[in-house]
Amino acid sequence: MHQSDVVIPKGMETAWDRFHYAPAVKAGDLLLCSGVIGVGPDRKPSPDPEAQFTLAFERVGSVLAAAGVTFADVVEMTTYHVGLQAQMESFLKVKDRFLAAPYPAWTAIGIAELAIPGALVEIRVIARLRRA
Repeated sequence: MHQSDVVIPKGMETAWDRFHYAPAVKAGDLLLCSGVIGVGPDRKPSPDPEAQFTLAFERVGSVLAAAGVTFADVVEMTTYHVGLQAQMESFLKVKDRFLAAPYPAWTAIGIAELAIPGALVEIRVIARLRRA
């Protein structure tokens, strides 16, 4: 891998510098995006699930945009949920504002906790890069 393959959107430089975490990496025709949690500028998740899910998708969108793609280019999504069943209806409502048919492959996984206390979801996607 080359440094030029790493995608770091504005505002996520700390992740690379402090945690050695690449928000996304270009690999051939694919963009492999790391998981994103819905936090605001204060790096804390909203107590409102719908607001938190919206922030998570917006942050995923910023990673995609930094690589020159959109949600329409997403081919696979994996989501990790704290309280999967309790939050699914609200999550679906938000997801459908960002992803339209034809929908990507999607796996939703229930988990006990995430890296940031109070976080309810982490979203990871793979997108197809556009040919120049």
